Amino acid sequence: MNDELVELRARHERLQLLYDVSHVIRSSLDPQEAMNLIVAQAVRITQATSGSVVLINPTTHLLEIHASHGLPSKANDLRLRVGEGITGWVAEYGKPARIGDVTQDPRYVRVRDLVCSELAVPLTVRGEVRGVLNVDSERENAFSETDEAMLIDLAGHAAKVIHDTWLYAQLGLKARLFEALVKVSQTINTTLNLDEALQVITRQAALLMEAKLCSLLLADPQRQWLTLRACHGAGAAYMEKPRLSVEDSLVGVVLRRSKPLQVENVQTSTRYQQTSIAQREGLVSLLSVPLVYDEQAIGVLNVYRADPYRFSNEEVRILSALAELSAVAIRKARLYEQVIEVEEALRQNERLSALGMLAAEVAHEIRNPLTVIKMLYHSLDLKFPDGDPRQRDASIVREKMDHLNHIVEQILAFARSAEPNFTQVDLNHVFQDLNILLRHKLRQQGVEGVLDLAPSLELITADALQVEQVFLNLSLNAIQAMPKGGRLNIRTRNEPDAVVAEFEDNGIGMSEEESRIAFGSLLQSTKPGGTGLGLAVVMRVLEAHRATLKLHSVPNQGTRVTLRFPR
Repeated sequence: MNDELVELRARHERLQLLYDVSHVIRSSLDPQEAMNLIVAQAVRITQATSGSVVLINPTTHLLEIHASHGLPSKANDLRLRVGEGITGWVAEYGKPARIGDVTQDPRYVRVRDLVCSELAVPLTVRGEVRGVLNVDSERENAFSETDEAMLIDLAGHAAKVIHDTWLYAQLGLKARLFEALVKVSQTINTTLNLDEALQVITRQAALLMEAKLCSLLLADPQRQWLTLRACHGAGAAYMEKPRLSVEDSLVGVVLRRSKPLQVENVQTSTRYQQTSIAQREGLVSLLSVPLVYDEQAIGVLNVYRADPYRFSNEEVRILSALAELSAVAIRKARLYEQVIEVEEALRQNERLSALGMLAAEVAHEIRNPLTVIKMLYHSLDLKFPDGDPRQRDASIVREKMDHLNHIVEQILAFARSAEPNFTQVDLNHVFQDLNILLRHKLRQQGVEGVLDLAPSLELITADALQVEQVFLNLSLNAIQAMPKGGRLNIRTRNEPDAVVAEFEDNGIGMSEEESRIAFGSLLQSTKPGGTGLGLAVVMRVLEAHRATLKLHSVPNQGTRVTLRFPR
């Protein structure tokens, strides 16, 4: 009876102790803090000398100490294979091991001097061994069956807590990832500056991965060199390092294979070429992922931590997601550069067209007085005796007049050859393409561009390039008329006998006199410092298309230009 009472009392004390331990452990949602509590309580309830929580790394499948109590700091660097040592045996077979004298067990791997006995039990989550809970003692046969039963019960609680805290940590990590992705996406959508976007990406990657340094390197078109393009957290030594050879460098492997790569300690790695820079900067572990654009790696995104670290699969996926956004930012910036080039080409084409028309008008204006001069010259009937030097002068004058007349005819013939290439054109498509070209200019000037395009707009017969030049000219003039910002409305609509395109701004407007000469001669302008070429080109193109233009403008209120193209 007394034995049963003692056993019952001991069982009650054990259950109370486990309840207290479980309550303490569940008081923390931080995984590391929870594991520290678990190992401390395991040492306490078994009256051990030291203890540790050892978990299986999902990436390397090695056993790593994640929390310890009473062990030397160097013990945390220990890595065991599953099956190696007593701990590895427990992890492999999922069974507890209670060793009274470790010196008699060939499986034992010494971590601390003076250890005589060991008790190890598996940490099982949903039927799968995820780690081992160990306690050691400097006494032989220090652990009883009761201790083993208590540690198994504690390991059961601990496994649930570790699982829950891991889930909580993963949710927190995913929440931070989502927040980082949102910030990066917003930056990419709101900026056309590639360097600014890449700087945001490296900063967010460093914060998200808790890294000391994050860098982004891009390859040259020949894929021979990697050059630093953006960086966060770097010192002078890293910023001033030379470019890397794709063929010979460690991160060059990431570019060539288009696969992530990680190094637990670059300071001791024989593959890492710049160990001196890593030591000066305090860089230890490295994770490098490729930037893939059009199915080809164009650069790498690197994160460095200040401690030896093995990045999990989840962390590799996170950095790869940020690398994909980097590639999007690069693609967007390059597309924008192409748009700028196209816009510049259009403007250059417009200038050439304007110069051609100007040359034609100048040639036409020169031909009339030149014809009069030739007529008057012939009417003078200048005849001089042989040997008179004036005979030679008169001959030169006649030759030069003929030369001038030939030049004028060539200019006029060239101008006449630039006839429109008529095809079926949808003005809505022209405006949509133009909107891409004007987007940066509108944002620069603080002008809001509004497209109000009629559905099912009728096609017109026109030269699409010349019509686009007209629309570009009118849009740029409207933007320039709003130096302090404003609103540009562009509309299209069908009318019984015409397709209408309308431009309306709320800019500085024009006076009646300025409106009258706005689309006049190539040599007149309504703007200070202007040449008048742009709007004159508009008028010439419209005439060639049998289109009409109506201008309505009020000073300080705005201008409306209405174009009607025949159906």
